[in-house]
Amino acid sequence: MIKVGILGAAGYTGGELIRLLLNHPEVEIVFANSESNAGNYVYDVHEGLLGDTELKFTSEMPFDQVDVVYFCFGHGKSEAFLKEHDIPANVKIIDLAQDFRIKGDHDYVYGLPEIHKEETTKCQHLANPGCFATCIQIGLLPLAKAGLITKDIAVNAITGSTGAGQKPSATTHFSWRDGNFSVYKLFTHQHLHEITQTLNELKPATAPRVANTLVEGYETDEITIDFIPYRGDFARGIFCTEVVTLDKVLNKEDIVSLYKNFYKDAAFTHYCDKALDLKQVVNTNKGLVHVEVFGKKIVITSMIDNLLKGAVGQAVQNMNIMFGIDERAGLNLKASAF
Repeated sequence: MIKVGILGAAGYTGGELIRLLLNHPEVEIVFANSESNAGNYVYDVHEGLLGDTELKFTSEMPFDQVDVVYFCFGHGKSEAFLKEHDIPANVKIIDLAQDFRIKGDHDYVYGLPEIHKEETTKCQHLANPGCFATCIQIGLLPLAKAGLITKDIAVNAITGSTGAGQKPSATTHFSWRDGNFSVYKLFTHQHLHEITQTLNELKPATAPRVANTLVEGYETDEITIDFIPYRGDFARGIFCTEVVTLDKVLNKEDIVSLYKNFYKDAAFTHYCDKALDLKQVVNTNKGLVHVEVFGKKIVITSMIDNLLKGAVGQAVQNMNIMFGIDERAGLNLKASAF
């Protein structure tokens, strides 16, 4: 059995992670850490788990008793935590925050399973991709690898309210969110950095570099991603559309074949021949992709559940890869039939 510890276990991602791991055939949850809820039953906070577990939150962190620990912190807290606490070298870390997603002076592997599976099997520390980043990347990866991205990319994506976390804010209260729609972080969303990093890693050497226009050093001949994120009036899911302009006209059959071949061995990302709707992925670890071709323009639709494929579902998938077990273990989740 894989013995697991969870830090930041009282938030949305912590609750979803516990839900998945309770049903994982090869996992034992050793501790679920929450300073503010220590001593309370997990189901006192994550009420949907009533009847599923008698696990209690704890303020203790017995790292010597686990094989892997999940960081379900807010962004910026993982790096600070590691400066103040020692985790044994043999304990694997899966960080759901953005602290180690960009390559630098650390050994964390960026764990996008569709392209980083080999690196993930060998790593001790893993940075789990962001939700918007995952959804946008699965729409662009086949084109990037084929060297077909040569002009600026237009991206629009809408996310549910759970993407903002459990702590209430002015834009997450039901009275504000219900029946409402808004733009935020226009062209500046933090996930752009990991997206451009991946696309530059995957593209042929002869293809133009992809850059964030707000990063110092941007050159005018580089490709940019013009990303407009939206807040939706639903709880979970991300629905994304991406427009890529090619240098030449390609027929739809060739583009579809490119996508199907790219994802033919992917455990959870699938090409769909029909137009997508969000309910196909909500409460699952699936990523679905569809394309339409209009002359030189390709419109890609991609979608995920932001808490699962965009967070803890992908984190469990990465854990499975790290420990050499079935990639799908504990993730047999079905979408609603209607």
